[in-house]
Amino acid sequence: MAVEVVMPKLGMSMKEGTISVWNKKEGDMVAKGEAIVSIQSEKIETEIEAPADGTLLKVVVQEDQSVPPGTVIGYIGEPNEQLDQSKSLEKQQADSHAEKATEGAVFDVEKPSSKGATVSSSPVARKMALKAGINLEDIVGTGPGGRITKADVEKTIAEQRVEPSEAKRSNSDVTEKGMQDGAKITPASAMRQVIATRMHGSLMQSAQLTMNMKADVTDLMALREEVNHTVQTRYGMKLTVTDFIARAVVLALQEHSNMNSAYIDEHIVTYEHVHLGMAVSLTQGLVVPVVQHAEALSVVELSKQIKSLSEQARTGKLQSDQLTGSTFTVTNLGAYGVDHFTPILNPPEAGILGVGVATDAPVFQGGDWQTRTMLPLSLTFDHRIVDGAPAAEFLQTIKQFLEKPTHLLL
Repeated sequence: MAVEVVMPKLGMSMKEGTISVWNKKEGDMVAKGEAIVSIQSEKIETEIEAPADGTLLKVVVQEDQSVPPGTVIGYIGEPNEQLDQSKSLEKQQADSHAEKATEGAVFDVEKPSSKGATVSSSPVARKMALKAGINLEDIVGTGPGGRITKADVEKTIAEQRVEPSEAKRSNSDVTEKGMQDGAKITPASAMRQVIATRMHGSLMQSAQLTMNMKADVTDLMALREEVNHTVQTRYGMKLTVTDFIARAVVLALQEHSNMNSAYIDEHIVTYEHVHLGMAVSLTQGLVVPVVQHAEALSVVELSKQIKSLSEQARTGKLQSDQLTGSTFTVTNLGAYGVDHFTPILNPPEAGILGVGVATDAPVFQGGDWQTRTMLPLSLTFDHRIVDGAPAAEFLQTIKQFLEKPTHLLL
């Protein structure tokens, strides 16, 4: 009997997953545990492994299509095996919608029309249609069950807003210019679109200001070197400078709760707990996994969490719930030789700390010139929530913790 390949649920908040690419085509042999398809949900991209040995008999959900978790996206079985597809894709979606309705939840794949019918569309398609001022009822969907896809909306926009001859000329101009310049024209991936939307929205919907400061981390470097032998022996790991910075940020947020807050619907929401976002750079883009209740963790426990989340991010094993709920974010570009930079807020947070590369510099201290290790810090904050002086005090507190590193171990 054929085995179903199912869209997984990557966290409680996941409503849909999008097929990025099928690594196998119908008729190909697959081995159990082999990565056969990549999927995306919000900013997560992960691979689904074959649940059994056999042949990929049928691809039910095509690339760029979005479906709810639990939907059968393909079948694996014996060559020429007849499939029992009594539960078609359309039926699966209908069942999922009905289940959501009985739970009292709002399922955002479908939108009721004014005529009493239901318009089935992907989230990207709805967003594009809303932005372009196009009624979904006027679009003919080409997806499964008449579902409206991104391509359908793009086609409608071209037909309604641009004369056919102009559209043809415009597309031709883009292609010709790309060819002339030797450029490659590539549609933005789903992850890239999410990042673009969030970052642009962050700049447009908040009053961002960045201030810079340098911390003398000479003693911190010495302390790290001193304790890492014990940490390695006891825990099988080593502490990094980022771990100490994260700990300093958590302690500073507990002293300056106004920085552990958000501006939501003309209200300032101040959080009791610190859920620390740690930016991780991937080939596909940037993700920010969250260390929950970071205020309850020691520097060693914090280090373990950061390392675990970073590894899960790089191997595509993060759950969507691990990417939400942060109250403050840290992003470190020191490994790339960057000094000061201007990080963009991770909405709706009040602040984000950017960390640059630590360098040795001559410092006049105690009546003599000494070589000290200086670490650049860049704090971007939302001026709607916090003014410059309180933000500077918060950054000064981080600096003080880094310059008196024994406090980070307590």
